[in-house]
This record gives sequence, C-alpha cells and structure tokens, in this order.
Amino acid sequence: MELYIIRHGQSANNATADVGQRVCDPPLTEIGEAQAERLAHYLASAGKGVEEIHAAGMQQNCGGFVFDRIFSSPMLRAIQTTAPVGKALGIRPEIWIDIHEEGGIWLDEGDGRGEVGYPGLTASEISSRFPEFVVPDAVTDEGWWNRPPEIKEEWRARARRVASVLHDRFAGAGDRIALVCHGGFANDLLHAVFAGMPDAVYFQSPNTAISRLDFDGEGRVQMRYLARVAHLTPELTT
Repeated sequence: MELYIIRHGQSANNATADVGQRVCDPPLTEIGEAQAERLAHYLASAGKGVEEIHAAGMQQNCGGFVFDRIFSSPMLRAIQTTAPVGKALGIRPEIWIDIHEEGGIWLDEGDGRGEVGYPGLTASEISSRFPEFVVPDAVTDEGWWNRPPEIKEEWRARARRVASVLHDRFAGAGDRIALVCHGGFANDLLHAVFAGMPDAVYFQSPNTAISRLDFDGEGRVQMRYLARVAHLTPELTT
C-alpha cells in the first residue's frame, strides 16, 4: 500500500491568534481555498517528467498522481480541501470519522462552561453541500461528535486504530490511499505507525503538505517523503 497523508488547507482558526475568534469547526480561509485548488491541480497533473517521477519514487501516471481511494476527515476544513481533489482526480471521496483532528468538535466560549462538545456537520449538511462525498451511517442528522473533547490517551488510541485498519485492510493489497486530515492527527498517526518514537519528535505538516508511506504487507513500512509542499508558492505556504 502507498499511503498519502495530506493536511487540510489553512483554516480560519489557523489564521487567527485571537482565541475569542475561534470556532468549533472552522472553514477554509481564502488562502486555504487557494491552497486546496493548487493541491488538486498538482495531484492531477504533477508537472513532472517521467525521469523525475521514477527518481522520486512517486506513484504517478503521465497525468498526475494515482489514488484508488481518498478519505476525508468529517471536519469542514478537510472536506473543503478534499472536494477539489476528488473532482480533479475523478474520485468520490469518502468520509472517515476516525481521521478527525485531536479533541473532536469543541469550543471554550469563555462563559464558564469550559470546553463544550458540538455536533459537527450532519449527514444532511454534508450531502447537501458536498453531494459527491460518500457519507457513512455513523454520521447522522445529529452530527458525528456530540460529546466532550477527547483527551490525549483517546486520540492516540484512535490513531493506533486507524493505523491497524490501514494495515489490515489495505497494506497487502497494493492500494494507493490518500487521507486528507489534520496536522495533529497526522503526527499521531505517524507515531502510531513508527511505534516507540519519543513524544519530543513532532512530525510538522504545513497546510496541504503531502507525506507518503509505503507498506509492504509484511509489517515493513518505508517513509518515502514527509510534508512536501512543491505545489505551493512561498506566499501560499502556511
């Protein structure tokens, strides 16, 4: 299996240092939307010659990257990033709840209640705004979260669960899988895959960065590259 881990574009929360301006499920900014469009164009065309492709060890055809399936976090910023990618590659993206960001959907509004959980997008909202997405039954018309925020032990366990699913379902099949997720979760997933790495090691991913891991189906994993942003101009790199 070739696994491509892609961070979402810049969100409204990424772009503000004012805690009071944060929202529980932020959309992309204009910069984030531009990053997503550039990501989609890059994945569809890549702009590389055959010699460069082979030298870099990338799985691409002459027209761009080749994915069998694209999974998106159910958070709005990830879905908005995934939508142009799916369109450019002609693939229906699938929502995978477990690849959401650390903590889930929550917000501390400073009213004394502390960190409060919120529903997240409902099945109807996703289907209406993004009809091309495959939405699992676990996303209902009451949303998909609706509980208190996760703690570290819970999001680490979730990352290990995702790593196990990837290994058990896809590693031996030669599938090419893309996950459009989040910076914190991407770090957690890499720690789950490369078990034993100290907490002091943090795998940083800029917005819409692409990382690739290859699984051989026999327990061996090779990191081919980490946090590439070749598709972004300097002013769009955040």
